[in-house]
Amino acid sequence: MFDSRHIRTFHEVVASGSYSAAARVLGYTQPAITQQMKALERAVGTPLFTRVGRKMQLTEAGASLARHAETILGSLSAAQAQMKAYARLRTGRVRLCGFPSANATLVPEALSGLAKDHPGVQVELLEGEPPDSLHRLRQGECDITLAFTYPGLHEEVPDDVTEVRLLEDQLTVLLPTGHPLARRRAVHLADLSEERWIAGCPRCRANLLHECAELGFVPDIRFATDDNLVVQSLVTQGLGVAMMPALVLPSLSLTKVCGRALEPAARRHISAYVYRDHLRIPATAVVLEELQQAAHRRIGC
Repeated sequence: MFDSRHIRTFHEVVASGSYSAAARVLGYTQPAITQQMKALERAVGTPLFTRVGRKMQLTEAGASLARHAETILGSLSAAQAQMKAYARLRTGRVRLCGFPSANATLVPEALSGLAKDHPGVQVELLEGEPPDSLHRLRQGECDITLAFTYPGLHEEVPDDVTEVRLLEDQLTVLLPTGHPLARRRAVHLADLSEERWIAGCPRCRANLLHECAELGFVPDIRFATDDNLVVQSLVTQGLGVAMMPALVLPSLSLTKVCGRALEPAARRHISAYVYRDHLRIPATAVVLEELQQAAHRRIGC
């Protein structure tokens, strides 16, 4: 209904007391001020000024608008300052959804760099295993989501979602330190065919079953949990072995358990997913950049 330029001019006319005085302050001609006030009155639908002799007075509507004008202009100034802050990365909020092992390792490293370089950017950290984490992105519950896939598994995402590859994460087997195979640098998966197993999330469990089937056996899965600390505790007590991504190993207490590379070598692919339009939002772009840098430092996991 209102043109903000007209509100600003109206506010100056009221403050200075005349069109000519407002023109001098704003650097306009007096006819330009007159035209702006006529346009504002047309928008309002009622006169804002009357003349009593040579003096200009506000109508009741004009007095009411004058009371609002300062608030309106203050809000506009605050909004402009806020938008500049977003554009210059002094502020912003990004919702990041990651799976547990990434949230325990890769994400804290990325957020550490973000806090140092862009302290005004706030990150709301959410958690979800794929494919649920991708569903949260599609539902608008997060701005960036992290997910992993295994060889042969293609993530189905909308056409307007961009996949950013972060790293390939080597799979290991987690064993109690007293296990006979713990003395080896690498363990052949077939040598674990008689072991009891601890499975992870549904996607990890499916990969375990697939890898074992390729070697001609079905793993004896006794427990299933996606909590890596629980997995470690179960392995420590000798209740089973587990397929564990190398990304997680540094965050575990490896005094009673050990991670050994698997043969044949197996890896999972870790990627970030974001809607293409969100890449134009500075705060989202810089969080993604920090994730890429953290991933680059971990290449070789």
